[in-house]
Amino acid sequence: FNTNCASCHKLDRKMTGPALRYVEKRLSEDEGLDREWLYKWIRNSSSLIKSGDAYAVKIYEEYNKAAMTAYPQLTNTDIDNILAYTAQDKVVPKPAAVVAAVNAGPSNGLGLTDEIILGVFTILFLLLSLGLVVVTKTLKNLAELKGVKVKEKKKGKPIWKAYLENQFLMLCTAILFLLVSAYGFYGWTMQVGVNQGYMPVQPIHYSHKIHSGDNKIDCNYCHSSAKVSKHSGIPSLNICMNCHKSIYEYNGETTEEYTKEFYDAEIQKLYKAVGWDDEAQEYTGVTYPVKWVRIHNLPDFAYFNHSQHVSVAGIECQTCHGPVEEMEIMYQHSPLTMGWCINCHRETNVKIKDNEYYDRIHAELSKKYGVEELTAAQMGGLECGKCHY
Repeated sequence: FNTNCASCHKLDRKMTGPALRYVEKRLSEDEGLDREWLYKWIRNSSSLIKSGDAYAVKIYEEYNKAAMTAYPQLTNTDIDNILAYTAQDKVVPKPAAVVAAVNAGPSNGLGLTDEIILGVFTILFLLLSLGLVVVTKTLKNLAELKGVKVKEKKKGKPIWKAYLENQFLMLCTAILFLLVSAYGFYGWTMQVGVNQGYMPVQPIHYSHKIHSGDNKIDCNYCHSSAKVSKHSGIPSLNICMNCHKSIYEYNGETTEEYTKEFYDAEIQKLYKAVGWDDEAQEYTGVTYPVKWVRIHNLPDFAYFNHSQHVSVAGIECQTCHGPVEEMEIMYQHSPLTMGWCINCHRETNVKIKDNEYYDRIHAELSKKYGVEELTAAQMGGLECGKCHY
């Protein structure tokens, strides 16, 4: 069934073709058709339609004259097995296992987290401090009862006053304060425009973990323009519908936050945006724009070409975007600063295997630098005009 039928049929829902659960029973009771008719239909539906068979023509017209693929290679036994599968009662799936999110720290194997151990030590320290104060006070009281005089330290000048009167310490403090302030101000200004960790909420929740991680969908399937263009591009919703015409519900692993109901509702948002009537299996023509929130945004004065890195250099998407296949919500993994890019160019060797683009220039420059492999920096990757012009 999965090999031959599932691309167009569901058991309990109309898709490209009709639902197939109890199909033999329905045809027998409603249309008076037997298994022999099904053999003919499955092996060559077009021939049955051309013969003028009333029900064959009816189905053909009902499903927009979409011709069913012929399966002349299937034996009677093969078809019998498929029909036996469709005759099974619907099994109500058990609730998906909920993966609880654990926020506690690492355990030491005894069921005690680091937070609990730290809390115990803190309490012990406070009790010890309190005990020392009590012991000191008790000893002092005993000494007074026995007539022992306890010498009291002479009160000297308050430390804060001595500090203020020491000009050298004041000068050092002022210099230290200025240096720390300058360092803090420099660090703050260097973070202007750096959005590392930025994780906006999108109008339709899209889990890269499910699509790229669990289902192993290649990044370039959705972001196909990354191979040939400056931009990776935002995939058209039609790309989503290539799969979601038939995938109308989620049956994978869930968590307390991301339940099956949550994912199913997001699929319905997709259907509403593209104007897809899942029951009728057709587009309504009423669509709504999806206002995606941009995550990675370089300054206008910085030029970056995806195709140069993806197609020519063979850089993996994760090099810049991090472990996308593990991200439930997409976020900016790398700082994408000038220094970060320069360090990458200095450390990354140019891939020349099966890459005619670099053959000649690599041969000449490798002799110049006396190395077998050139870095992107040695190939001109640090020239200002490469990214700013």
